[in-house]
Amino acid sequence: MSDREPAVRVSGLVKTYGSIRALDGLDLEVPQGVVYGFLGPNGAGKTTTMRILTGLIRSDSGQVELLGQRLRWLDRKPMFDVGALIESPAFYPYLSGRDNLRVLAGVGAPPRAGRVEEVLELVRLTDRAGDRYSTYSLGMKQRLGIAAALLNDPRLLLLDEPANGLDPAGIVDMRALLQGLVEVGKTVFVSSHILPEIQQMADQIAIIARGRLVRSGPLDRLLGESGQVRIHVDPDAVPHAAEALGRLAVDARPDDQDPGWITVAASSARAAEFNRALVTAGVDVSGLEVGSDLETLFLSLTKEV
Repeated sequence: MSDREPAVRVSGLVKTYGSIRALDGLDLEVPQGVVYGFLGPNGAGKTTTMRILTGLIRSDSGQVELLGQRLRWLDRKPMFDVGALIESPAFYPYLSGRDNLRVLAGVGAPPRAGRVEEVLELVRLTDRAGDRYSTYSLGMKQRLGIAAALLNDPRLLLLDEPANGLDPAGIVDMRALLQGLVEVGKTVFVSSHILPEIQQMADQIAIIARGRLVRSGPLDRLLGESGQVRIHVDPDAVPHAAEALGRLAVDARPDDQDPGWITVAASSARAAEFNRALVTAGVDVSGLEVGSDLETLFLSLTKEV
């Protein structure tokens, strides 16, 4: 994978709206063949980035490459192998889902024969394909938008909040769909605010805040580096335990809401070390929990940016 051009490369991207700097020198590099989660608080610049990547708006400065091709304003060639769903999908309300896709198939590069039915099956809309779009639920409209993005069998898929409006079963189906696309060699770049779902789905992530990248990389590695260890001792021993852990140059915080528990911001790989230090200091450890989640990592990286 390392010898291939990145699916997406963004360098020094800047975009302002009046006095508001939506993107402030954003850098990203997305490898091919992964589900890549693109995360950030409201107003961080996620949708602005997605709209620039799809040529809907123009950046003030910076450079974008998609599948090794430089993206220039009004040059549609780099988009030929890219599918996208940005914000809410728009279709003709009086046409069926199938006919909406047939219309789209007729205005661009023609997809292969039978592709409309293939994508309807992929997004589980075959049974409702003949119904008018106006009768679709929000989740069904979202799935039809993804079907439209897949019509030309793109190598790169750019999705902005694809799980919007989906019920839990629909979210699970969406996850399976996107992971299945990666298994056949595609790259999925997905912006979402549903952090637990991204944690289950993404191979790599980028977290941005105030228009700048704050952290990126393989999700497993980032969670491992930012893990936490929770240790339970006798409540009366908490001050002594916190002091002993502090000598290991870690941030040990007693839990005021759960007496006896101390949370240490450190890799879970250090749990045994912390246990030994407390036993040596004469503190009995009665409970040990390790791990981290994407929400904890996200909040720790964005709360002060």
